[in-house]
Amino acid sequence: MEAGKKLGGRYKIVRHIGSGGMANVYLGHDLILDRPVAIKVLRFDFRNNKDALRRFQREALSATQLIHPNIVGVYDVDEEDELQYIVMEFIDGTDLKKYIDIQGRVSPEKSIHIMHQVLSAVALAHKNRIIHRDIKPQNILIDNQDRIKITDFGIAVALSETSITQTNTLLGSVHYLSPEQARGSMATSKSDIYALGVVLYELLSGSVPFDGESAVSVALKHFQEPMPSIRESHPEIPQSLENVILKATAKEPLDRYATCEEMMEDLDTCLSEERRHEAPFMPVSLLQETKVLAPLSAEVVAKADLDKTLVSPPPSVKAEPIQEYESGREAAVGKKKRKKWTLVLFLLLLLGLIASFFFFFYNNQDADAVTVPDVSNMDQASARLALEDAGLVLGDITEEYSDEVEEDFVIETSPKIGSSVEAGDEIDLIISLGEELFMLLDYEGQAYESVLEDLRKEGFTIERTHEFSSEVAEGNIISQSIEPGAEVKPSETTLSFLVSDGNESYTMRDLSGYTRKSVEDYAGQYGLSLTVTEAYSDTVAAGLVVSQSLAGGTAFVSGDALSVVISIGPEEPQVVSFSRTITIPYLAAAVSEPASESSNSQGNENADSSSSNEPNHIVIYMQDEDHVISDVFREFDISADEVVTLNFRILEGSSASYRIERDGEVISEASELTQ
Repeated sequence: MEAGKKLGGRYKIVRHIGSGGMANVYLGHDLILDRPVAIKVLRFDFRNNKDALRRFQREALSATQLIHPNIVGVYDVDEEDELQYIVMEFIDGTDLKKYIDIQGRVSPEKSIHIMHQVLSAVALAHKNRIIHRDIKPQNILIDNQDRIKITDFGIAVALSETSITQTNTLLGSVHYLSPEQARGSMATSKSDIYALGVVLYELLSGSVPFDGESAVSVALKHFQEPMPSIRESHPEIPQSLENVILKATAKEPLDRYATCEEMMEDLDTCLSEERRHEAPFMPVSLLQETKVLAPLSAEVVAKADLDKTLVSPPPSVKAEPIQEYESGREAAVGKKKRKKWTLVLFLLLLLGLIASFFFFFYNNQDADAVTVPDVSNMDQASARLALEDAGLVLGDITEEYSDEVEEDFVIETSPKIGSSVEAGDEIDLIISLGEELFMLLDYEGQAYESVLEDLRKEGFTIERTHEFSSEVAEGNIISQSIEPGAEVKPSETTLSFLVSDGNESYTMRDLSGYTRKSVEDYAGQYGLSLTVTEAYSDTVAAGLVVSQSLAGGTAFVSGDALSVVISIGPEEPQVVSFSRTITIPYLAAAVSEPASESSNSQGNENADSSSSNEPNHIVIYMQDEDHVISDVFREFDISADEVVTLNFRILEGSSASYRIERDGEVISEASELTQ
């Protein structure tokens, strides 16, 4: 699909960003809401494939049913010119597979943080009866803030080398395939849990647990070989964390976690000091003893066949003796057996006599004694009838709370059930008030881990969601699902807490070229404390950012201080004034007259030195801030020496010059004049 094409008159294709088993994904732009979107378009070769169309539509339906911060949101589903497409939330980041390839092994703490988000999303899907069936790092997106988004819900086809099919139905990407799927069974929610265990293994180790030359060989390993121990190659990982992987990836679904919430609760405490040295997880199916039957020998089989043909004669009929031909050794063995049976019969008779003696002794000792009947878990009326039938009388009634016996039913009697009492004695009953109600406190602002431990001891089911908060410290509770003061039964109550992830961190932009208004908008969007100052700049145009206190690319949180310097343009230099006083000499023009022969020499000298009184023509040129040297500054005539003062105005750092001509001849000039 070409860049620039519009779908639905609203979504403009920007560029191709990825391909899947049956769809291509493009970066698009929503022209109405002015935001980036991801557009998944069904490939051309699947348009006439009814199964592919059904799965593609199923993904759209599944995703629109799931609203969760860790599931990619679906904005629109449509068709144009036989193009089936889904418009989804665009995640500016990468998938978890590439993240692991780039980052390598992920620390246990960060792995648990990532898995919490994944488990929370998958748990919601399971509650909506939606099984992902293709959980793998390629379908888990992660942005620059380590926020997780799961995609491709409802899709079960991916035509890659690491996928296998059976009767045209995809069983899942083979490296994350559960044993039951590999055997051809239906995928269940526990199949997703198996895949989640493999993803956790890959996060911690940087590689998948099973690999092979073909998809089939990898699938066989999933149900034939035990899960490799991650601690053999990475002993620093605690056994309690490896146990989470082992339980999630147990071969038998019954040995795995029942729900994603259960796996999440196990992850909550797996790094605690109390669990650091716990024993390795062992599936229940492996703990059951296997009985091995020894094969029967030929002699035993032959004897069994003979025994089947023997029929004992009736007691009234005397059995005919059986002629036996046996050796002396066999005859001796037969006699020993008969003696042994005689001894056994004698002992049995003796025991019977002793038992009869004690029976008659105790029955005759107190003919009026009765046994307190078992009235536990009966209501009060039924218990009274049972006591009266036994010849006893109902005594006092007391009440107490019980987690095991339903309200208004008998917990115990006094004397105890089964005790021997006299007929007509009173029997007191202890009646259950049911499970004791627990009054919830206000847990907002408290440490989640501490509250979790206390409430679990009371029998509560605890759920946890996450949210960034600038007001509540990381790890503390922001809100609770049930109001403080409510009285509830712990065993029947699920309590949800919204827990703070602390201040959300962001990456600072390079604000070069931003206007003051743009900077103020940016600071307001992320809650920054902004300080703006102004300064001259010879390189940055007036009104634009010159510098910023938080460099572009650094991390910051809401509330951080940001100082920005805005250019007011280049600084205008100062004007300097000074003057120069110059004397312009007058030069009289000489006049020559012929001398007579009779004139004496004195007369000749006077005649030669005579001059004219004609004026000199003076032109002055000046160069400064207000004048240029090519223009005449002043022009006048003089008949005697003249004193002139030239006033200059120059910018600080520059210089002035002048030139004076007398009758067209330069008589004075100067340059590089400063104050």
